[in-house]
Amino acid sequence: MSCGADVCVVSVHKMGAGFEQGSVFHVQGDLVDRTRLAKCADLLGTTSPNVLVLAAIDGWRRNMVQEGHAVLERALDLSTHVRREIDALPGFRVLGEELVAAEASHDLDRLQILADVSELGISGYDGGDWLREHERLDLGLFDHSHILASLSLADDATTAQRLLDSLARLGRSAGELPGPKPISFPEPEDLELEPVMPPREAFFADVELVDAREAVGRIAAEQLTPYPPGIPVVVPGETLNEPVVEYLRSGVAAGMVVPDATDRTLGKIRVVGPTRGPWADQRS
Repeated sequence: MSCGADVCVVSVHKMGAGFEQGSVFHVQGDLVDRTRLAKCADLLGTTSPNVLVLAAIDGWRRNMVQEGHAVLERALDLSTHVRREIDALPGFRVLGEELVAAEASHDLDRLQILADVSELGISGYDGGDWLREHERLDLGLFDHSHILASLSLADDATTAQRLLDSLARLGRSAGELPGPKPISFPEPEDLELEPVMPPREAFFADVELVDAREAVGRIAAEQLTPYPPGIPVVVPGETLNEPVVEYLRSGVAAGMVVPDATDRTLGKIRVVGPTRGPWADQRS
């Protein structure tokens, strides 16, 4: 909002201290009609909201008003310490200001600590799995070469030290883990797939499940969203190209998750085709 946005949505379970699925609108200026915005939200929201989610949102808001500066200052001081200690661990490189320049971002969330683990000779996927299995530690995210530790307002010196000890043990155990599998990253322009059919029409069309390599040049009938970052690479109605298919296939082989794929191994992809699909009769 400080950049001048008229309206935005903030996930309180990410940015604050609320429960999952708790989000709020921020509105400023007179460009957005607040009554219309509320009515639009009512059209999409449930008429039976979970009161615990609403109470957590209001509790977070009240706490930020009364103690926000002190609470955030403590959390940021702890984050500064943890960032420095992780960066000092052999094989770990904490990323900071370079992220702002590379991603054209406005600023950096200091409570999200992103570390490159390439020098350990492992993938972030395997590192994250090892931490969960051996340290009972869940990371915020991990990908082919990074892990991300999310600190919160509730963390203190004890939890921070547990994180540091666990990462140190991961570093010492890295030699026992397999090396990272290569991922075929597409050029940015290859990610801009051509839409040739409305998403609804493609989703409800006659479809078939074909071998992933045979799907090149075909019209997608499903959404494919690699996680992280959780942003769709393919939506129904777009023409699949080889760079995107190879990116998804190699990513899954390396440990990436594509949760919305019909075949999560990405051996096959759902495309619009001449045969009738299992949902063809459900058009509406």
